[in-house]
Amino acid sequence: MNTEHPLALLGGLTPSQFMKRHWQKKPLLVRNAIPGFVPSVGRADLVVLAEQEGVESRLIVDSPKGWKMKHGPLPKRSLPPFSQKKWTFLVQGVDLHHDGVHALMQQFRFVPDARLDDLMISYATDGGGVGPHFDSYDVFLLQAHGQRKWRIGRSKDLSLQPGVPLKILQNFEAEEEFILNPGDMLYLPPKYAHDGIAQGECMTWSIGFRSPQEGELARELLLGLADEAFDGLGDALYRDPKQAAVSEPAAMPSELGDFARQAIAKALNDRHLIDSLLGEYLTEPKAQVWFEPVDAEPDLSVGVQLDRRTKMMYDERHLFINGESFKVGGRDARHLRQLANERQLPAKALCALSPAAQEALRDWIAAGWMKALKH
Repeated sequence: MNTEHPLALLGGLTPSQFMKRHWQKKPLLVRNAIPGFVPSVGRADLVVLAEQEGVESRLIVDSPKGWKMKHGPLPKRSLPPFSQKKWTFLVQGVDLHHDGVHALMQQFRFVPDARLDDLMISYATDGGGVGPHFDSYDVFLLQAHGQRKWRIGRSKDLSLQPGVPLKILQNFEAEEEFILNPGDMLYLPPKYAHDGIAQGECMTWSIGFRSPQEGELARELLLGLADEAFDGLGDALYRDPKQAAVSEPAAMPSELGDFARQAIAKALNDRHLIDSLLGEYLTEPKAQVWFEPVDAEPDLSVGVQLDRRTKMMYDERHLFINGESFKVGGRDARHLRQLANERQLPAKALCALSPAAQEALRDWIAAGWMKALKH
């Protein structure tokens, strides 16, 4: 992607300008971000998705008795009548299930794939919404159908209403208000409070970005280090030739504590191991994603294309795909990085790969992670 090319998607800003001026800093309202936008997923499609096992969905109703929330699967009969006001159902990760939605997400790849998470679609009847709230991640709110009124504000008080099944702000104060029409889009940085209310029947597409928490990231990396440490650190034994006789045998020797800290520090100082574990974590498929193995021998003469559910990234030494890491270099690294960036690789570049890399691609096709391009 040319990051210096102005985009209608960003209101005429270049990706570089947007990232510098707005990303994680301040909102951006873009009128007609996608001119003539016609959603590739309609209400009926969304209802079918919400019924399925393995698709994350929620039903939220603002009733006279208070807020109610139900997690999917959501059979159609469990949904309120479409004529009833003030209810919403949301389907998470629609990009994993629909090629058109996945294709739209590619327009947002001026942000690293390591941050791009998924596309959620919310359908709401008149007056429907999920209450004033904030997200812990960046989000683009693209209006797909109908109208939605957004009220936004930089709330310092993030306390939540007690006894409610949703994270609704207790003291929300709006600073700005907009009505979005189909094709309009609103970007909000993390923790920017917002409240969206449907004006008649409406559908909103939310492009969200992952923001790993320190504790979550440390836990995953330390778990990976625990698996790798025994082989990676060697078999040096603790030695204490100067240990004196003790009168208090239950006291822990301080030297043993030092030995333990040195072992952990040695593992943490292996930068390449940390990078490898991070890449594996960031490309691990979501829990509801599974791939169908393919038995047929692939035709690599036409090039390959990643499955829409496949996550593929790289760093200076490794290639990562669906939670696995490989060391690559030279021509293989150049072409496999092209595959990760463009999500497909033409036959000419594929033929330039080493036999080992071509065999890896055959394995990935057999696993259902990618497929041969059509003739």
